[in-house]
Amino acid sequence: MVDSRIEKLAQLCVHYSVNVKPNEQVIIQGTELAFPLISEIYKECLLSGTHPFVLANLDLQYTFFKYAKEHQLTFAPPFMKFIAENVDVNIGIFCEPSPKGLSNVDPAKFRMRAASRKELMEIFNKRVAEGKLRRTGLPYPINAEAQEASMSLQEYEDFVYSSCLVDREDPAAEWKKVHQQQQKTCDFLNQASEIRVVGEDTDLTFNVKGRKWINCSGHENMPDGEVFTGPVENSVNGAVRFTYPAIYAGREVEDVKLTFKDGKVVKASAAKGDEFLQQTLKIEGADRLGETAIGTNYGITRFTKNMLFDEKMGGTVHMALGNAYPESGGQNKSPIHWDILKDMKKDGEIYADGKLFYKNGKSLI
Repeated sequence: MVDSRIEKLAQLCVHYSVNVKPNEQVIIQGTELAFPLISEIYKECLLSGTHPFVLANLDLQYTFFKYAKEHQLTFAPPFMKFIAENVDVNIGIFCEPSPKGLSNVDPAKFRMRAASRKELMEIFNKRVAEGKLRRTGLPYPINAEAQEASMSLQEYEDFVYSSCLVDREDPAAEWKKVHQQQQKTCDFLNQASEIRVVGEDTDLTFNVKGRKWINCSGHENMPDGEVFTGPVENSVNGAVRFTYPAIYAGREVEDVKLTFKDGKVVKASAAKGDEFLQQTLKIEGADRLGETAIGTNYGITRFTKNMLFDEKMGGTVHMALGNAYPESGGQNKSPIHWDILKDMKKDGEIYADGKLFYKNGKSLI
C-alpha cells in the first residue's frame, strides 16, 4: 500500500508546483529507488491529460568517472539537448542512493564534465526564464540519505514530508500562505540597491539594482522557503566565511572562506577539501556569485547535508558560486551552481541601503 503522503506529494507536485496542462510533454527523472513517487507522479500526469515520459537515472556515476576517457567526459549527449529544447515540464526527484559515492573522484574530471554541460544549462535556464519550461525538484526519502542526516528512515520520512507540508490537510493552500508572507520581503528588497551581509568573519557588500528578488514558494523546489536574486556581477566585495560544510557531488568542503574584489574570488580556502574548492573555482564563471539568498523555512531546523532542505533553513543565508538564474536578472554563466550555507542566528545582520532589516536569523520587516 502506498504511503498516503507519497500520493499527496505527487498531487502537490503535478497540480501546484508545475501545474501541468493537457497535451504538455512532461519528463520525470529519478533513480529506481524513487519508483513509488515516480509511479504516482506518472499516474497524476496521465490523469491530467499530459504526455509523461520517465527517464531513469541509474546509479552509474562512479562507473562513469572511473572509466570515462577525456572525449567521453567532454561529450554532451544530443538527446539531452533535445529534451532541454522541447519539453514543457521537467520534474526531477532527488533520491541519491550513494551520497558519498563520488568523494574520491579526481576534481579535474568533474571540471571537464561540468564544462560539457554549459550549453545545456544555458538552454534550460533560458527557457525557464522565458516561461517556456516549468521545472521542479522534490525529494523521496531513502535509507542512505537518512543516514547522512543522522536519522532513522522513519524519522527522515516524517522530516521530509512535514518539510513539504504534505502532512497538512491542504498543502497547496499552505504554500500559497508562504508565498504571501515572503512577498513582503521581496517587495522591500526590490526597492534596494546595495546589500551588506555581516556576520562571523563576514562583511560582504554587493549591488542588486535592477535585479529581481524571486519568491520561492514551492514551485521550482519542494520543499521551499527562500528569497533570492543574482548580484550585479562586478559588484561583490569583501569576505564571507561559511559555517556549514559546502557539499557538491558528494564531497564535503569545510570552513570555506572567500574574499571577493569587484565580483571575482581573489582568495579562497577550506579547512577540508581545499583542492576540490580550488579546482572548482577554475571552472568558467565559478569564481563569481550567481545567487544570494535568505532561507525562510523555520520548519527545517537541522542540517541534513542535502541542500534541497538545508538552503531553505530559516536563520541562514546561502550564496551560489557559478551560474545565475536569468529570471532574477543575473547574467553570470557557468556550468555549475554551487550553493554554500551560512548560519546567521548569532550576530548575523543584513542591511539594505544602510538600513538594518535582518538580525540574528530573523527579518525585521
